[in-house]
Amino acid sequence: MADHRAGLGGLAAPRYDRFARWPQGPARAALFVLACLLVLAAVAPGCGPPPPPPPQTMVAGPPGTAAVRQADDQDLRLYRKIIARVQQGDPYYRAAVEEQRRNDYPVTPGFTVRLPTLALMGAALGARGLTVLRLGLFALLLCAAFRRLGEEPGGTARRPMALALLVAGVASGLGARYDVLHEVWAAQLMALSFVLHRPARGHWCGAWLAAALALAVRELVLPYVGVMALWALWHRRRREALAWAALALGFLALLALHLTLAAAEVRPGDPASPSWLALKGLAGLLYKVNNSTFLAPFPLWLSGPFVVLCLFGWAGWRTAPGLCGFLLTLGYALGFMIVGRDNNFYWGLLITPLLFMGAAFLPFALPSLWRAAALGTARSRIVHA
Repeated sequence: MADHRAGLGGLAAPRYDRFARWPQGPARAALFVLACLLVLAAVAPGCGPPPPPPPQTMVAGPPGTAAVRQADDQDLRLYRKIIARVQQGDPYYRAAVEEQRRNDYPVTPGFTVRLPTLALMGAALGARGLTVLRLGLFALLLCAAFRRLGEEPGGTARRPMALALLVAGVASGLGARYDVLHEVWAAQLMALSFVLHRPARGHWCGAWLAAALALAVRELVLPYVGVMALWALWHRRRREALAWAALALGFLALLALHLTLAAAEVRPGDPASPSWLALKGLAGLLYKVNNSTFLAPFPLWLSGPFVVLCLFGWAGWRTAPGLCGFLLTLGYALGFMIVGRDNNFYWGLLITPLLFMGAAFLPFALPSLWRAAALGTARSRIVHA
């Protein structure tokens, strides 16, 4: 049975509606901040133009036909070349550094060389095997999200929209050509970790394992692991907090080894990467999210506010996953405002599955904040009468 308290005019308000009982002052302040962010997101000063389309390359047609031109992203082509060399028996780090050097990619610092996990998987499974594995992961993510949403107050009613938004956040990377893109795998694994996390029932090992796999693919998942460790520590789940901390420390040790092996292949005069410190603010976040998802064709005045509202939606859901989802997406959003050049726009894929789900809770969060801001005093008298 749903948990309700009497609201304005005798209407029932669910306890999972965070803003339903907010005092008028804080509600008005929150509404003012939200309005300012929506305006800034609609304008996003400093937001660059969309990235150029992938270059056209010559691809041989069937026997007896002329060659055809086909768009192929340079990053994806690079990753496929590295996988092909690993399949032929070349050591990963030699293949990666040589291919990056040959294709005018920086090879220093070592962070420019991707972790070997996905290349080794691709070499072992082949293109078709990699596709089957990723689609299986996607199906597992949907099933786990369906179950998790049904276990929280208000989640069942929002489940259809939340799942649709989750699919929208993943959709841009579902094509087989993106099987070699590290962010696609990391995003789905990180989202799977989030929906598998059920500490109230003592179930967090599956979430830990999914996060470990995500971290093995892309080091940008490390902030997620840090947040989960702090989340467990805040709730005094010491064993779980130690497990998350051990995962982070173990990965840092392996990352140091990765950087050492990559540096061993570098030659004097090899190209170095420019700094990732960008300090682009809200424009940096919107550029990454918009240009890596279905939002790309929409004008900024429409897509920008949508991203802000997704964050707000998570904040309005007064449950453990609601607050955790808000803190996670907000943390990554702030990070993307500080680091990441324009050509790193695909980083946005990391958070879009979770970020977009937040919009599912707007139908009750936004009206509740509006009512609290305008009629908080009168409502309070009714509640306490």
